[in-house]
Amino acid sequence: MHRKIKPMLAYSSEPFDSEDFWFEVKWDGSRTLAFIGEKLRLQNRRLLDITYRYPELTLKEDVDAREAILDGEIVVLRDGKPDFKLLQTREHVGDELRIELLSQTMPATFIAFDLLYLNGKPLIELPLEQRRAELERIVTESSRILLSRYVEKHGRRFFEETVRLGLEGAMAKRKQSTYQIGKRSHDWLKLKGIKTLDCIIVGFTPGEGWRKDYFGALALAAYRDGKLEYLGKVGTGFDEGLLRSIAQLLKDRLTDTKPVEAEPPYEVRWVKPELVCEVKYMELTPDLKLRAPSFKRLRFDKAPEECEVPGEK
Repeated sequence: MHRKIKPMLAYSSEPFDSEDFWFEVKWDGSRTLAFIGEKLRLQNRRLLDITYRYPELTLKEDVDAREAILDGEIVVLRDGKPDFKLLQTREHVGDELRIELLSQTMPATFIAFDLLYLNGKPLIELPLEQRRAELERIVTESSRILLSRYVEKHGRRFFEETVRLGLEGAMAKRKQSTYQIGKRSHDWLKLKGIKTLDCIIVGFTPGEGWRKDYFGALALAAYRDGKLEYLGKVGTGFDEGLLRSIAQLLKDRLTDTKPVEAEPPYEVRWVKPELVCEVKYMELTPDLKLRAPSFKRLRFDKAPEECEVPGEK
């Protein structure tokens, strides 16, 4: 109960049908393990304790267990759907009084989808079907915690419906799969309506016109064989508020050391490779450049070493 546990991760896939898999919503939030015992501990995928950020998530009263470890996603719901911008507001606040205020004005919900440990017994070697049955038995849904529902067999139709509703996509999970701590497994698959990639921000181009006080585009990279590969730049998908906040983060990380070997044919001011962002894109070209990228969001819940060139382990 006092360990730091890396969550199981998924590969990407095209939508498919299968009697061997369950299909559920891919929740657009912050991946979190909930350790429920004498005290509650919420741990994000970077192994950080984030309990203090969400005082409203008093999950102990909703889980009928002396000790349990739940895997899930923290979301902030608006009109029944996750709003990642609201969640990012919650994640960026450190002031105790403001945290308390936001817990009331934009409360978070924990979406539970797996159970790793229950009352002294590890469950990770059990098939997903059994783990989910136990999870459903001990959780009483409330404004604080919800169970992630699933359908069987009809993955394509389920995926199409999630896209129609404006959700991020779907997850496919093999019903007989064990829980593989810290591993990316083909037993869990991400089904998305668009291609997205987590990239490391390694620099930026100077801004012009109304962007002169911010930046023009972000320079991006990801790891391949342990080395940072330059993937090009992204200059769309920002509003002025986002430009302002990111510009300050970049300013704090300026460096004279070039993080990548590439020599871009345009001016780049380099920054320490510490920030992660998610971008939408059409394809990755043979020379490893993102085609038609668009900025989606910052990912403070992901570490730079998790960003890998697509197709690489």
